[in-house]
Amino acid sequence: MGVIIRQSIKGTAITYIGAAIGFITTMFVVTRFLPPEDIGLIRVVLEAGTMFAALAQLGTSASAMRFFPYFKEARTKNNGFFFYLLVLPFIGCLIFIPLYLILRQPLTLFFAEKSALFISCYYWVVPLIFFLTYIAVFETYSNINMRIVVPKLNREVIIRLLSMAVYLLYGYHIITRDGMVMGIVLTYGLALLLLCIYIYKTSTTSLRHDASYVTTPLRKNIARYTLVFIIGALGSTILGRLDLFMISSHLGLSAAGIFTIAFYMVAIIEIPARSITAISAPLAASALKEGDFETANTLYKKVSLHQLMVGGLLFILVWTNIDNIFTIIPNGAIYAEGRWVVFFMGLAKLIEITLGFGNTLISFSKYYYWSLYFTFFIIGIGILTNSLLIPLLGIAGSAIATTISCLLSGSVQQWIVLKKVKGNPYSLGTLKLILIFLLLIGINYFLFDFANPWVDGLCRTLLLALCSAVLLYVLNVSDDLRRTVKAIANRLRIKM
Repeated sequence: MGVIIRQSIKGTAITYIGAAIGFITTMFVVTRFLPPEDIGLIRVVLEAGTMFAALAQLGTSASAMRFFPYFKEARTKNNGFFFYLLVLPFIGCLIFIPLYLILRQPLTLFFAEKSALFISCYYWVVPLIFFLTYIAVFETYSNINMRIVVPKLNREVIIRLLSMAVYLLYGYHIITRDGMVMGIVLTYGLALLLLCIYIYKTSTTSLRHDASYVTTPLRKNIARYTLVFIIGALGSTILGRLDLFMISSHLGLSAAGIFTIAFYMVAIIEIPARSITAISAPLAASALKEGDFETANTLYKKVSLHQLMVGGLLFILVWTNIDNIFTIIPNGAIYAEGRWVVFFMGLAKLIEITLGFGNTLISFSKYYYWSLYFTFFIIGIGILTNSLLIPLLGIAGSAIATTISCLLSGSVQQWIVLKKVKGNPYSLGTLKLILIFLLLIGINYFLFDFANPWVDGLCRTLLLALCSAVLLYVLNVSDDLRRTVKAIANRLRIKM
């Protein structure tokens, strides 16, 4: 776990630099210069591209993680693994980009009444699908080679800086709305180019391959696994973007824009989870390949504990400062409508990051096909709850629907993990974390309120952060965390 912590700290540091840039961009540039309708437009374009890109990968990202140990061999340059990594997503693009074009008419009917602007930008999604497909694939290839920092720098920092520049150009009327959409899409194109250069210089990129190396049993195994994940991707990508698309259809792009700003506030919760999962997944794949369930499940407990620890503390800091945030950001009175979106989407994120690595274990085990048994059931629940709650509660209703879907999905998934892989993410540390979270909420209730939102937010955040650090260390929630703190203290010659 020490390797995971070190790599995760590096990746998380880069990610938080990007988060700071994203915070400034979203909370002070976007909310000032873009009306909610334009914010919703950009979000829908990006999510449409992301959804079709996930399908176009043909399960390559998941397959790469699971089957790379079968190909890995420096002498033969990984037996043509990189070649297959390029070819399969290209085939996927040849399938799903035409499908996206064919679906223009039904999608026009879906968005026409409340979100007609999306239809005018429909074709910009096509290159975006290609860019996002290969960005995801190359990031996966970097992850399995234990190189997570530069790809994260590319995604979290470079893309956000370029996006900020595009929004400023639009805000100062240098480019039009269409130019803004084009600029955002081309930003991802440039990010892909930079990632290609990095992969070429740091990893094995040989296009030579020996078809005979992929034996018939291995080929069938890969084909079955990939087919399952194509179907699974269809379900998960629809479910992950269902709320935004249904809000756009029922309430319009302005409501989608408000939802987007609220969602961004809770997106910070999963930032550490991305780094931890990225570095832990290859280790889980190797353990399960060897049939070492004990190591995999120990990893599951530690990953879940650390993700809940960091994500939960971030959620508390966001929620206890929610009034300050809406007071500080430009046009905050408009976006304050998303207050309860922040709360319920935050709960949904906590469920995801606590149980999410269980899905990773299942996907790398021989029981990977079980995910299909409940994926489309959860989609049905998501569609039903969104359809019922959005008309009643607006965007907050969609957030509640997402929380319900995550809770049901996580519960069923954990049942499968427990039955098939004997995995259990809960430990005494989990109970200690819940106690700490409750104590922090209680402490916040009695804190003095300052009139200035900047002063109040700073004092509240520092005090709660200090209390959480003390409680985490005193209650020894994580042995790995305590050892890391002691190691740092020893280097600084501080007695603990």
